[in-house]
Amino acid sequence: MALALRCARLIDVEAGEVLTDRTVLIEDERIGAVQPGAAPVPEGMEVLDLGEVTLSPGLIDLHSHLIGIAACGDAVQELKEDAAQQAFASITHAHDTLRAGFTTVRDLGAYRAFVDVALRNAINAGIVVGPRMAVAGAFVTASTGGGMITGLAHDVELPRAYRFGSVRGVDDMRERVREILHGGADLIKLMATGAVMAAGTIPGAPELTEAQMRAAVEEASHYGAHVAAHAHGVEGIKMAIRAGVRSIEHGCYLDDEGIQLMLDHGTYLSADIWWSDWLRENAEAAEYDAEARAKNDHATDAQRKAFAKAVRAGVKIGFGSDAGCFPHGLQARQLATMCAYGMTPLQAIRTATLSSAECMGWEDRVGSITPGKYADLIAVSGTSTDVSAFTDVRFVMKGGRIVRNDLTAGG
Repeated sequence: MALALRCARLIDVEAGEVLTDRTVLIEDERIGAVQPGAAPVPEGMEVLDLGEVTLSPGLIDLHSHLIGIAACGDAVQELKEDAAQQAFASITHAHDTLRAGFTTVRDLGAYRAFVDVALRNAINAGIVVGPRMAVAGAFVTASTGGGMITGLAHDVELPRAYRFGSVRGVDDMRERVREILHGGADLIKLMATGAVMAAGTIPGAPELTEAQMRAAVEEASHYGAHVAAHAHGVEGIKMAIRAGVRSIEHGCYLDDEGIQLMLDHGTYLSADIWWSDWLRENAEAAEYDAEARAKNDHATDAQRKAFAKAVRAGVKIGFGSDAGCFPHGLQARQLATMCAYGMTPLQAIRTATLSSAECMGWEDRVGSITPGKYADLIAVSGTSTDVSAFTDVRFVMKGGRIVRNDLTAGG
Protein backbone atom coordinates (compact mmCIF):
# COMPACT_ATOMS: atom_id res chain seq x y z
CA MET A 1 0.00 0.00 0.00
CA ALA A 2 1.19 3.54 -0.81
CA LEU A 3 -0.69 6.40 0.83
CA ALA A 4 -0.11 10.12 1.28
CA LEU A 5 -1.75 11.65 4.38
CA ARG A 6 -2.24 15.40 4.27
CA CYS A 7 -2.87 17.40 7.44
CA ALA A 8 -3.08 21.03 8.52
CA ARG A 9 -0.70 20.46 11.45
CA LEU A 10 1.79 17.81 12.52
CA ILE A 11 3.38 17.42 15.95
CA ASP A 12 7.14 16.91 15.69
CA VAL A 13 7.84 15.47 19.14
CA GLU A 14 11.56 15.21 18.45
CA ALA A 15 11.91 18.94 17.76
CA GLY A 16 9.17 19.92 20.19
CA GLU A 17 7.19 21.98 17.68
CA VAL A 18 4.05 21.94 15.58
CA LEU A 19 4.59 22.01 11.82
CA THR A 20 1.91 23.32 9.47
CA ASP A 21 0.69 21.93 6.16
CA ARG A 22 2.45 18.58 5.98
CA THR A 23 2.09 15.37 4.00
CA VAL A 24 3.19 12.01 5.38
CA LEU A 25 4.11 9.42 2.77
CA ILE A 26 3.37 5.86 3.88
CA GLU A 27 4.77 2.80 2.16
CA ASP A 28 3.33 -0.50 3.34
CA GLU A 29 3.38 -0.26 7.15
CA ARG A 30 6.07 2.37 7.60
CA ILE A 31 6.61 6.08 7.16
CA GLY A 32 8.52 6.83 3.97
CA ALA A 33 8.86 10.60 4.23
CA VAL A 34 7.40 13.76 5.75
CA GLN A 35 7.21 16.69 3.36
CA PRO A 36 5.58 20.12 2.98
CA GLY A 37 2.01 19.97 1.76
CA ALA A 38 2.92 21.84 -1.43
CA ALA A 39 5.49 19.23 -2.45
CA PRO A 40 4.38 16.83 -5.19
CA VAL A 41 3.18 13.39 -4.17
CA PRO A 42 4.90 10.48 -5.92
CA GLU A 43 2.96 9.05 -8.82
CA GLY A 44 0.69 6.14 -7.95
CA MET A 45 0.15 7.15 -4.32
CA GLU A 46 -3.38 7.45 -3.02
CA VAL A 47 -3.94 10.82 -1.32
CA LEU A 48 -6.06 11.16 1.83
CA ASP A 49 -6.59 14.75 2.96
CA LEU A 50 -7.43 14.77 6.67
CA GLY A 51 -8.19 18.49 6.60
CA GLU A 52 -8.07 20.80 9.61
CA VAL A 53 -6.62 18.34 12.07
CA THR A 54 -3.47 17.92 14.10
CA LEU A 55 -1.55 14.74 13.32
CA SER A 56 0.38 13.10 16.16
CA PRO A 57 2.36 9.92 16.66
CA GLY A 58 0.21 7.16 18.11
CA LEU A 59 0.09 7.39 21.88
CA ILE A 60 1.89 4.93 24.17
CA ASP A 61 0.72 3.73 27.59
CA LEU A 62 3.55 2.32 29.70
CA HIS A 63 1.21 0.96 32.37
CA SER A 64 -1.93 -0.83 31.26
CA HIS A 65 -3.73 -4.02 32.24
CA LEU A 66 -5.76 -5.34 29.31
CA ILE A 67 -6.38 -8.67 31.04
CA GLY A 68 -8.96 -9.11 33.77
CA ILE A 69 -12.17 -7.42 34.83
CA ALA A 70 -11.83 -3.71 34.14
CA ALA A 71 -12.85 -1.04 36.64
CA CYS A 72 -13.61 -3.48 39.43
CA GLY A 73 -12.26 -3.03 42.94
CA ASP A 74 -13.04 -6.58 44.09
CA ALA A 75 -10.11 -8.72 42.93
CA VAL A 76 -11.91 -11.89 44.06
CA GLN A 77 -14.13 -11.46 40.99
CA GLU A 78 -11.09 -12.67 39.05
CA LEU A 79 -11.75 -16.18 40.35
CA LYS A 80 -15.20 -16.25 38.78
CA GLU A 81 -13.86 -16.27 35.22
CA ASP A 82 -11.75 -18.88 33.49
CA ALA A 83 -8.80 -18.10 31.25
CA ALA A 84 -10.87 -18.30 28.07
CA GLN A 85 -13.39 -15.78 29.38
CA GLN A 86 -10.61 -13.38 30.31
CA ALA A 87 -8.96 -13.77 26.93
CA PHE A 88 -12.19 -13.03 25.06
CA ALA A 89 -12.93 -10.01 27.27
CA SER A 90 -9.46 -8.66 26.60
CA ILE A 91 -10.30 -8.37 22.90
CA THR A 92 -12.72 -5.55 23.70
CA HIS A 93 -10.18 -3.91 26.01
CA ALA A 94 -7.58 -3.99 23.25
CA HIS A 95 -10.03 -2.60 20.70
CA ASP A 96 -11.10 0.26 22.97
CA THR A 97 -7.47 1.11 23.74
CA LEU A 98 -6.49 1.28 20.07
CA ARG A 99 -9.53 3.33 19.05
CA ALA A 100 -8.66 5.81 21.80
CA GLY A 101 -5.37 6.47 20.02
CA PHE A 102 -3.04 4.24 22.03
CA THR A 103 -1.25 2.28 19.34
CA THR A 104 1.33 0.80 21.74
CA VAL A 105 1.06 -0.38 25.33
CA ARG A 106 3.28 -1.96 27.91
CA ASP A 107 0.98 -4.39 29.71
CA LEU A 108 2.24 -4.73 33.27
CA GLY A 109 0.95 -7.97 34.60
CA ALA A 110 -2.23 -9.92 35.20
CA TYR A 111 -3.41 -11.91 38.19
CA ARG A 112 -3.74 -14.98 35.95
CA ALA A 113 -0.36 -15.55 34.32
CA PHE A 114 0.29 -15.42 30.57
CA VAL A 115 -3.16 -14.48 29.25
CA ASP A 116 -1.47 -11.23 28.16
CA VAL A 117 1.03 -13.27 26.13
CA ALA A 118 -1.86 -14.92 24.29
CA LEU A 119 -3.48 -11.55 23.55
CA ARG A 120 -0.22 -10.07 22.27
CA ASN A 121 0.32 -13.07 20.03
CA ALA A 122 -3.24 -12.87 18.66
CA ILE A 123 -2.76 -9.19 17.84
CA ASN A 124 0.60 -9.84 16.18
CA ALA A 125 -0.97 -12.62 14.11
CA GLY A 126 -3.77 -10.33 12.93
CA ILE A 127 -6.46 -12.37 14.69
CA VAL A 128 -7.35 -9.53 17.09
CA VAL A 129 -7.32 -5.79 16.43
CA GLY A 130 -5.37 -4.03 19.15
CA PRO A 131 -2.25 -2.04 20.03
CA ARG A 132 1.32 -3.23 19.86
CA MET A 133 2.00 -4.91 23.17
CA ALA A 134 5.01 -5.59 25.37
CA VAL A 135 3.77 -7.87 28.16
CA ALA A 136 4.96 -8.81 31.65
CA GLY A 137 3.31 -12.24 31.88
CA ALA A 138 2.68 -12.16 35.65
CA PHE A 139 3.25 -9.99 38.69
CA VAL A 140 6.49 -10.86 40.50
CA THR A 141 5.52 -10.37 44.12
CA ALA A 142 6.03 -11.44 47.71
CA SER A 143 3.89 -14.39 48.67
CA THR A 144 1.30 -12.19 50.40
CA GLY A 145 2.16 -9.00 48.53
CA GLY A 146 0.57 -6.42 46.30
CA GLY A 147 0.57 -8.66 43.24
CA MET A 148 -1.53 -11.37 44.86
CA ILE A 149 -5.28 -11.67 45.30
CA THR A 150 -5.39 -10.88 49.01
CA GLY A 151 -8.13 -10.92 51.61
CA LEU A 152 -8.95 -14.62 51.24
CA ALA A 153 -9.32 -17.02 54.16
CA HIS A 154 -5.99 -18.43 55.37
CA ASP A 155 -6.87 -21.97 54.29
CA VAL A 156 -7.75 -21.01 50.69
CA GLU A 157 -4.94 -21.69 48.24
CA LEU A 158 -4.95 -19.89 44.92
CA PRO A 159 -4.48 -21.90 41.71
CA ARG A 160 -0.95 -21.96 40.32
CA ALA A 161 -1.78 -19.48 37.54
CA TYR A 162 -2.65 -16.86 40.18
CA ARG A 163 0.56 -17.26 42.20
CA PHE A 164 2.95 -17.95 39.33
CA GLY A 165 5.06 -14.88 40.12
CA SER A 166 5.19 -15.39 43.89
CA VAL A 167 8.78 -15.40 45.16
CA ARG A 168 10.62 -15.85 48.46
CA GLY A 169 14.41 -15.59 48.18
CA VAL A 170 17.01 -14.42 45.68
CA ASP A 171 17.41 -17.81 44.00
CA ASP A 172 13.64 -18.12 43.74
CA MET A 173 13.56 -14.69 42.09
CA ARG A 174 16.06 -15.74 39.43
CA GLU A 175 14.12 -18.88 38.66
CA ARG A 176 10.82 -17.04 38.45
CA VAL A 177 12.21 -14.38 36.11
CA ARG A 178 13.49 -17.10 33.79
CA GLU A 179 10.18 -18.94 33.87
CA ILE A 180 8.22 -15.79 33.04
CA LEU A 181 10.49 -14.84 30.17
CA HIS A 182 10.53 -18.42 28.88
CA GLY A 183 6.74 -18.27 29.02
CA GLY A 184 6.75 -15.49 26.44
CA ALA A 185 6.89 -12.27 28.45
CA ASP A 186 8.79 -9.26 27.07
CA LEU A 187 9.67 -7.67 30.40
CA ILE A 188 9.44 -8.24 34.14
CA LYS A 189 7.09 -6.42 36.52
CA LEU A 190 8.18 -6.36 40.18
CA MET A 191 5.89 -5.43 43.05
CA ALA A 192 8.51 -3.67 45.14
CA THR A 193 6.04 -2.34 47.73
CA GLY A 194 2.50 -2.89 48.91
CA ALA A 195 -0.36 -1.70 46.75
CA VAL A 196 -3.21 0.74 47.12
CA MET A 197 -5.80 -1.68 45.77
CA ALA A 198 -4.57 -4.93 47.37
CA ALA A 199 -6.43 -5.56 50.64
CA GLY A 200 -4.19 -5.64 53.69
CA THR A 201 -1.01 -4.45 52.01
CA ILE A 202 0.63 -1.15 52.92
CA PRO A 203 1.63 0.99 49.91
CA GLY A 204 4.61 2.49 51.72
CA ALA A 205 6.06 -0.82 52.90
CA PRO A 206 8.83 -2.58 50.93
CA GLU A 207 7.89 -6.16 49.97
CA LEU A 208 10.93 -7.24 47.95
CA THR A 209 14.53 -6.83 49.05
CA GLU A 210 17.09 -4.88 47.09
CA ALA A 211 19.03 -8.12 46.56
CA GLN A 212 15.95 -9.80 45.09
CA MET A 213 15.33 -6.91 42.72
CA ARG A 214 18.97 -6.75 41.66
CA ALA A 215 18.81 -10.46 40.88
CA ALA A 216 15.71 -9.86 38.76
CA VAL A 217 17.42 -7.09 36.81
CA GLU A 218 20.55 -9.20 36.27
CA GLU A 219 18.58 -12.24 35.17
CA ALA A 220 16.32 -10.24 32.83
CA SER A 221 19.36 -8.56 31.26
CA HIS A 222 20.56 -11.95 30.01
CA TYR A 223 17.45 -11.98 27.83
CA GLY A 224 17.60 -8.32 26.82
CA ALA A 225 14.53 -7.57 28.94
CA HIS A 226 13.76 -4.54 31.09
CA VAL A 227 12.34 -4.53 34.59
CA ALA A 228 9.55 -2.24 35.77
CA ALA A 229 8.94 -1.80 39.50
CA HIS A 230 5.61 -0.98 41.09
CA ALA A 231 6.76 1.16 44.01
CA HIS A 232 4.78 3.57 46.17
CA GLY A 233 6.91 3.83 49.31
CA VAL A 234 10.12 5.82 49.31
CA GLU A 235 12.39 3.02 50.58
CA GLY A 236 11.02 0.57 48.03
CA ILE A 237 11.51 3.18 45.31
CA LYS A 238 15.15 3.74 46.28
CA MET A 239 15.94 0.04 46.52
CA ALA A 240 14.42 -0.56 43.10
CA ILE A 241 16.41 2.30 41.54
CA ARG A 242 19.67 1.07 43.07
CA ALA A 243 18.86 -2.43 41.83
CA GLY A 244 18.75 -1.07 38.28
CA VAL A 245 15.09 -1.19 37.24
CA ARG A 246 14.11 0.61 34.04
CA SER A 247 11.08 2.40 35.45
CA ILE A 248 9.35 3.23 38.70
CA GLU A 249 5.59 2.78 38.47
CA HIS A 250 3.42 5.12 40.58
CA GLY A 251 6.20 6.66 42.70
CA CYS A 252 3.71 8.16 45.14
CA TYR A 253 6.07 8.89 48.04
CA LEU A 254 9.13 9.78 45.97
CA ASP A 255 11.36 12.24 47.85
CA ASP A 256 14.29 14.48 46.90
CA GLU A 257 16.86 11.73 47.45
CA GLY A 258 14.84 9.37 45.30
CA ILE A 259 14.60 11.99 42.56
CA GLN A 260 18.36 12.42 42.60
CA LEU A 261 18.81 8.66 42.39
CA MET A 262 16.50 8.57 39.35
CA LEU A 263 18.57 11.30 37.71
CA ASP A 264 21.82 9.49 38.52
CA HIS A 265 20.59 6.14 37.20
CA GLY A 266 18.49 7.41 34.27
CA THR A 267 15.40 5.72 35.69
CA TYR A 268 12.02 6.57 34.17
CA LEU A 269 8.99 7.62 36.21
CA SER A 270 5.62 6.26 35.07
CA ALA A 271 3.08 7.91 37.35
CA ASP A 272 -0.67 7.30 36.99
CA ILE A 273 -1.67 10.71 38.32
CA TRP A 274 -5.16 10.97 36.77
CA TRP A 275 -7.13 7.85 37.49
CA SER A 276 -7.75 8.61 41.17
CA ASP A 277 -10.12 11.32 39.95
CA TRP A 278 -12.14 8.62 38.20
CA LEU A 279 -11.99 6.46 41.33
CA ARG A 280 -13.31 9.21 43.57
CA GLU A 281 -16.33 9.62 41.29
CA ASN A 282 -16.98 5.92 40.69
CA ALA A 283 -15.67 4.08 43.73
CA GLU A 284 -19.01 2.78 44.97
CA ALA A 285 -20.23 1.50 41.60
CA ALA A 286 -16.85 -0.10 40.91
CA GLU A 287 -16.82 -1.83 44.33
CA TYR A 288 -13.70 -0.15 45.65
CA ASP A 289 -13.96 -0.55 49.42
CA ALA A 290 -13.25 1.94 52.20
CA GLU A 291 -9.69 0.70 52.70
CA ALA A 292 -8.81 1.19 49.04
CA ARG A 293 -10.43 4.63 48.95
CA ALA A 294 -8.55 5.80 52.04
CA LYS A 295 -5.21 4.54 50.73
CA ASN A 296 -5.92 6.13 47.36
CA ASP A 297 -6.75 9.53 48.86
CA HIS A 298 -3.54 9.56 50.88
CA ALA A 299 -1.35 8.37 48.03
CA THR A 300 -2.83 10.66 45.36
CA ASP A 301 -1.92 13.96 47.00
CA ALA A 302 1.63 12.76 47.68
CA GLN A 303 1.99 11.36 44.18
CA ARG A 304 0.99 14.56 42.43
CA LYS A 305 3.39 16.64 44.51
CA ALA A 306 6.19 14.15 43.81
CA PHE A 307 5.36 14.19 40.09
CA ALA A 308 5.61 17.98 39.94
CA LYS A 309 8.99 17.90 41.70
CA ALA A 310 10.24 15.20 39.32
CA VAL A 311 9.18 17.29 36.31
CA ARG A 312 11.02 20.35 37.66
CA ALA A 313 14.14 18.26 38.35
CA GLY A 314 14.27 16.83 34.83
CA VAL A 315 13.56 13.17 35.64
CA LYS A 316 12.81 11.03 32.59
CA ILE A 317 9.05 10.63 32.54
CA GLY A 318 6.88 8.25 30.56
CA PHE A 319 3.11 8.00 30.29
CA GLY A 320 1.56 5.28 32.44
CA SER A 321 -2.15 5.32 33.25
CA ASP A 322 -2.95 2.02 35.08
CA ALA A 323 -5.80 1.46 32.61
CA GLY A 324 -7.85 -1.53 33.69
CA CYS A 325 -8.30 -0.05 37.14
CA PHE A 326 -10.66 2.25 35.21
CA PRO A 327 -12.40 1.61 31.85
CA HIS A 328 -10.10 1.19 28.87
CA GLY A 329 -10.07 4.06 26.41
CA LEU A 330 -10.00 6.91 28.93
CA GLN A 331 -6.23 7.09 29.30
CA ALA A 332 -5.72 10.37 27.41
CA ARG A 333 -7.52 12.26 30.18
CA GLN A 334 -4.25 12.03 32.08
CA LEU A 335 -2.53 14.46 29.70
CA ALA A 336 -4.42 17.41 31.20
CA THR A 337 -3.48 16.31 34.72
CA MET A 338 0.18 16.14 33.71
CA CYS A 339 -0.09 19.71 32.46
CA ALA A 340 -1.75 20.77 35.70
CA TYR A 341 1.28 19.47 37.58
CA GLY A 342 4.06 21.14 35.67
CA MET A 343 4.23 20.02 32.05
CA THR A 344 3.55 22.03 28.93
CA PRO A 345 1.16 20.43 26.41
CA LEU A 346 4.05 19.52 24.09
CA GLN A 347 5.98 18.00 26.98
CA ALA A 348 2.99 15.88 27.97
CA ILE A 349 2.46 14.70 24.40
CA ARG A 350 6.16 13.89 24.06
CA THR A 351 5.92 11.92 27.28
CA ALA A 352 3.09 9.83 25.79
CA THR A 353 5.00 9.24 22.56
CA LEU A 354 8.77 9.40 22.17
CA SER A 355 9.71 9.31 25.86
CA SER A 356 7.61 6.20 26.43
CA ALA A 357 9.06 4.59 23.31
CA GLU A 358 12.55 5.24 24.68
CA CYS A 359 11.60 3.72 28.03
CA MET A 360 10.48 0.57 26.22
CA GLY A 361 13.57 0.51 24.02
CA TRP A 362 11.26 0.82 21.02
CA GLU A 363 12.31 4.28 19.83
CA ASP A 364 13.60 2.73 16.60
CA ARG A 365 10.06 1.71 15.60
CA VAL A 366 7.44 3.96 17.30
CA GLY A 367 7.06 7.25 19.16
CA SER A 368 7.56 9.89 16.44
CA ILE A 369 6.55 10.65 12.88
CA THR A 370 9.91 9.75 11.44
CA PRO A 371 10.84 7.95 8.20
CA GLY A 372 11.48 4.28 8.81
CA LYS A 373 9.20 3.99 11.84
CA TYR A 374 5.82 2.29 11.81
CA ALA A 375 3.00 4.44 10.48
CA ASP A 376 1.26 4.60 13.84
CA LEU A 377 -0.58 7.92 13.62
CA ILE A 378 -3.58 9.64 15.18
CA ALA A 379 -5.43 12.85 14.39
CA VAL A 380 -7.39 15.19 16.62
CA SER A 381 -9.47 18.22 15.78
CA GLY A 382 -8.28 21.67 16.73
CA THR A 383 -5.68 24.21 15.82
CA SER A 384 -3.23 23.79 18.69
CA THR A 385 -1.74 21.24 21.07
CA ASP A 386 -4.70 21.54 23.45
CA VAL A 387 -4.39 18.18 25.19
CA SER A 388 -8.13 17.98 25.84
CA ALA A 389 -8.52 17.21 22.13
CA PHE A 390 -6.70 13.91 22.69
CA THR A 391 -9.71 12.59 24.61
CA ASP A 392 -11.61 12.67 21.33
CA VAL A 393 -9.34 11.04 18.78
CA ARG A 394 -10.87 11.22 15.30
CA PHE A 395 -8.46 9.14 13.23
CA VAL A 396 -6.24 6.18 14.12
CA MET A 397 -3.75 4.36 11.93
CA LYS A 398 -1.60 1.46 13.05
CA GLY A 399 1.12 0.17 10.78
CA GLY A 400 -0.31 1.99 7.76
CA ARG A 401 -3.78 0.51 8.28
CA ILE A 402 -6.66 2.82 9.16
CA VAL A 403 -8.53 1.45 12.17
CA ARG A 404 -10.65 4.52 12.89
CA ASN A 405 -11.74 7.45 10.74
CA ASP A 406 -14.47 9.67 12.14
CA LEU A 407 -13.44 12.69 10.12
CA THR A 408 -15.84 14.37 7.75
CA ALA A 409 -14.61 16.10 4.66
CA GLY A 410 -12.27 18.88 5.68
CA GLY A 411 -11.37 17.44 9.12
